[in-house]
Amino acid sequence: MDLLQTLIISIIQGITELFPISSVAHAVLTPFAFGWDLSPEFLKEHFLPFVVMLHLGTAVALFVFFWRDWLDFLMSLFDSRAVTARRTLMLVIVGTIPAAIIGLVFEKLLKGIFSSVTSAAFFLLLNGVLLYAGEKLQRRGTKEVQELSFTQAVLVGLAQSLALVPGFSRSGASMVAGFWAGLTHEAAARFSFLLATPIILGASVLELPKLAHAPAGTMGNATIGGLVAGVIAFLSVWALMIWFRRHEVNAMRPFAIYCWLVGALVLALA
Repeated sequence: MDLLQTLIISIIQGITELFPISSVAHAVLTPFAFGWDLSPEFLKEHFLPFVVMLHLGTAVALFVFFWRDWLDFLMSLFDSRAVTARRTLMLVIVGTIPAAIIGLVFEKLLKGIFSSVTSAAFFLLLNGVLLYAGEKLQRRGTKEVQELSFTQAVLVGLAQSLALVPGFSRSGASMVAGFWAGLTHEAAARFSFLLATPIILGASVLELPKLAHAPAGTMGNATIGGLVAGVIAFLSVWALMIWFRRHEVNAMRPFAIYCWLVGALVLALA
């Protein structure tokens, strides 16, 4: 990928990683939409590590945005009085485990379907259904993150595993699961973003070394892309936290409609 392509996909990544509209689907659909002629070898062997570098940028942005939470988690390990922070940390750990295990088991399957435009568009349509129906069928939540049970944290973690299928949104699935667990919209978004950090960092450890064998210039472009994606992601999470704080009803509707429109348009053109 050249520098211009990298900048385009980085900006899209920074927005879609945190918005509940599937960054993985957009990583698949972007080359199709712009008519990029990427080699099958690059798509199969290097595109996933390249996108993971962009994800790493968003993980850093999340860490910076929620730095107080992570500092509280760290301090809670040494302060027996920090009960709320320590319980929240345990919920994040428990919620991370399902996606980590499933990701390791299905890594090869993920690579096999990663470059399929039609499957990404189809599952993007289903993601829209998940967002709309998942919020519509659940009553308004009242819980904060620390009020979740460990079983509920596991279920939210399982839900975010849907993002292993290009088209389903990790943040969208985990937020909807949070709604069903009784979280407020803002708390569901916060828990989703806290869960994202260790998952993305773990994927980076596994995938980024493979960029060393990518075509010349790929690592440099991926690094630039990660920085751009991080800046855009920081702005995105700031906007989303405000959005979910102000909308406890129908907050997911605009994202669902977007998924339906994009998914249907791609299927019609593919």
